[in-house]
Amino acid sequence: MPGGKLKEVRTRIQSVISTQQITKAMKMVSAAKLRRAQDAIIQMRPYSGKLTEMLHNILSGSEGDIEIGYAKKREVKNVLLVLITSDKGLCGAFNSSLIKMARSLVQEKYRDLAKQGKVEIMTIGNKGFAYFKREPYPINKDFIHLFSHLDFDNVSKAAGYAMEGFLSGKFDQVEFVYSRFKNAATQLFTHEQFLPIPRIETNADGKNKRIPDFIYEPEKKQIIEYLVPKILKTQFYKAILDNNASEHGARMTAMDKASDNANELLRELRISYNRARQAAITTELTEIVSGAAALEG
Repeated sequence: MPGGKLKEVRTRIQSVISTQQITKAMKMVSAAKLRRAQDAIIQMRPYSGKLTEMLHNILSGSEGDIEIGYAKKREVKNVLLVLITSDKGLCGAFNSSLIKMARSLVQEKYRDLAKQGKVEIMTIGNKGFAYFKREPYPINKDFIHLFSHLDFDNVSKAAGYAMEGFLSGKFDQVEFVYSRFKNAATQLFTHEQFLPIPRIETNADGKNKRIPDFIYEPEKKQIIEYLVPKILKTQFYKAILDNNASEHGARMTAMDKASDNANELLRELRISYNRARQAAITTELTEIVSGAAALEG
């Protein structure tokens, strides 16, 4: 291997070392962010679960009594699909999996409506918007950078858009596509119905679970009008937190694998460099010995 080739291998080794330092630093940053995001979603889940249970109890106890606008089922003519991705990349197949799921949902479940332009996509996160802006679907980009200021007030504005659109009849169904956080190495890509509010599950005999009625103070209607929107916004916020934790877990795992791959590449490059260097030294020694022998002769 000529000297120029050895220099090229040394340059590659230094480049891989620099890249590995970056991936290790990004892994540490993602681990710190994941800890905070994981704490947030773990603390939110029991609260969100109880609120969801309360919402189902309200729906079951108010049947035939009070009409809840958010639970009213209509013929599906217009759909809002809330796609939650991330603002940044370098997190493996995280964003591509979410985009693929959203695309499949539109093409399979809402194919006819999509052809008529009646499927609107609300993109939360820049990666989803960057993909679907090239597609022939109506795009809501008002909440793209929601993760840059992630708090309940900002998320409530996005939830309010979906809820007001449903009440006004602009949308007949609202669905989520997001990633539920399981652990740092596992993300559960899922889609679920947000509006109309799904009814509670039934028992094995097909009958609804018996939900006790309560005495309300103040009036039942007034409490429901206040509670239901709050619960729905909390569910929306919980989905955002789930996706946020999943993103940092996916990025940490991706950077860890990138660092391992860099180690393997460095090992191969160093072996190749040492072999070439030894071969070059052997060649030079042979030439020196041959030259000395020729001079003696």
